[in-house]
Amino acid sequence: MFGWKKQKRTDSEKELPEHIAIIMDGNGRYAKQKNKPRVNGHYEGMQNVKRITRHASDLGIKYLTLYAFSTENWSRPKSEVNYLMKLPGDFLGTFLPELIEKNVRVGTIGNFDALPIHTRKAVQQAVDKTSRNTGLNLIFALNYGGRDELIQAFRTMAHDVENGDLDPEDITAEMVDHHLMTCTIPDPEMLIRTSGEYRLSNFLLWQSSYSELFFTETLWPEFTTEELDQMISQYRKRERRFGGLNKEEE
Repeated sequence: MFGWKKQKRTDSEKELPEHIAIIMDGNGRYAKQKNKPRVNGHYEGMQNVKRITRHASDLGIKYLTLYAFSTENWSRPKSEVNYLMKLPGDFLGTFLPELIEKNVRVGTIGNFDALPIHTRKAVQQAVDKTSRNTGLNLIFALNYGGRDELIQAFRTMAHDVENGDLDPEDITAEMVDHHLMTCTIPDPEMLIRTSGEYRLSNFLLWQSSYSELFFTETLWPEFTTEELDQMISQYRKRERRFGGLNKEEE
C-alpha cells in the first residue's frame, strides 16, 4: 500500500538510521506479570507505539516499520485475534489527528485484503488522510510474513518468465527488490526485537540481510525512548561493511 518514492536525506541526517524496524514482542508476558488478561498487554503495547512514533518523528527518522500482526498470528485464540483486529481502529481513531499534525504518513505491508473489513477501513482511512504528509513514514506490517512476501514475488516473476516477458538470466537482487512489498522504501539499517527473544520470526527476511540487529530483554510496553536513543547511539558507532573491508583492512 505504498504510493511514495524513497526520500533523500539531508547531510544533517546522515548519522541517523533512515529506517528502523521493530518486532514488538512481549505484550502477553507484560500482561501476565501484571496479572491481567493478554489483551491488556496489547492495549499497553499500542500506547507505546504512540510514544515511540512521536519520538522517531521528533528525531527525524524517515521510516519506522512495526511488526503488528504476522501471518502466523492467526493461530492464536479467536478472542485475542479479534481484539488485535480491533486495535488498529481504536489506535488510529485516537492518534490520527496527531499523526496528521506531526506530518506522519501511514502505510502498510502484508496481505491487506485478508484482514477484516473494519480493520481495512480504519487503516485505509489513515493511509488516505496522511497521503500528502512528508515526515516520518509509519509502516504497519499487518498480516505480514517474510516467506509469504518472497513467495508472492517469485510467483510474479515466474509468471513473467512463462509469458516470455522475463528471461531467467535477467533476474537479479534488484529485480527481487522491485517485486517486494517494500519496493519503494529502503532496507532497515536497524532491526530491534524486544522481550529477550533472538530471532526474526519471519519479519523482513530479505530486507534485513545487512541490518544492524538489536535485542533487549525489555518487554515492548516498557520499551522506552531512552532505550531507543541508546540503541541509535550504538548504531552510530558500528561500522557497516556489507561484506567488504574497512580502510585499515584494505
